Amino acid sequence: MKTILVTGANGQLGQCLQKHSKKYPNFTYLFCSSKELDITSKEDLEVYFQNHEIDYCINAAAYTNVEQAENEKEKAFLVNAEGVENIAAICKANNAILIHISTDYVFNGKANKPYKETDEVEPINVYGASKLKGEEGITSILNEHFIFRTSWLYSEFGHNFYNTIQRKADEKAELNITTSQLGTPTNANDLAGYILNIINSGSTDYGIYHFSNEGEATWYDFAEEILDYSEKRDRVILNKTGFFKTLAERPEYSVLSKEKVINHFGPIKDWRISLHQLIDEK
Repeated sequence: MKTILVTGANGQLGQCLQKHSKKYPNFTYLFCSSKELDITSKEDLEVYFQNHEIDYCINAAAYTNVEQAENEKEKAFLVNAEGVENIAAICKANNAILIHISTDYVFNGKANKPYKETDEVEPINVYGASKLKGEEGITSILNEHFIFRTSWLYSEFGHNFYNTIQRKADEKAELNITTSQLGTPTNANDLAGYILNIINSGSTDYGIYHFSNEGEATWYDFAEEILDYSEKRDRVILNKTGFFKTLAERPEYSVLSKEKVINHFGPIKDWRISLHQLIDEK
């Protein structure tokens, strides 16, 4: 029986992995929060891997506060780069396969067609730069890896755009949502299920892949769809804004091409369909 370690298990993707792990009872799971297993500590990782025979490590641990990263560059790089290099090294030493989550923010957002895995990377904020450094650490250390770049993750768990819009609707708030960024909302449940299915398949098609739901939207489009399908549109005043001031610069265009991942591992849902399914679950 294969053993899967999930780091960052209390984050939204970690919680989605816990939820979907029940569909794959043929695996043994080790779910560790950042407090239970600190990826920035080589010693902690070494001890943990000595005590457990691990076949796969899904690294869902990350520094994800894009705004705060601008003022905490050292901390962002510690987790997203040095910590990831630690995991790659320990996986190599223990013959474990690493599955790592990266981001669309490795690109500069100046493209006019979906980004492929082979396109030039050029992050424009600290968060993106730290995640790219983590990718580079993995590829230089470990051959047996899957890196999934994803975008605009949301779920029923944790702090994310979807939960914020739902909460603001219940509060009958006025919302100003930007139309200046184009990307793809991605249901973290879909990513979790996709990853577990790849492990279940035993695939060795290692490398970098892009995974998001299909289609594209602005943040305003996403907010509007959440409110319309939840039948809460009349509870809020929803305003479009072309500019939304942020400390970190954001890519204006971050749609990812899924051609490679679909060809290797199968189809992906449209973002609206996946969003509707999540709302229907409630």
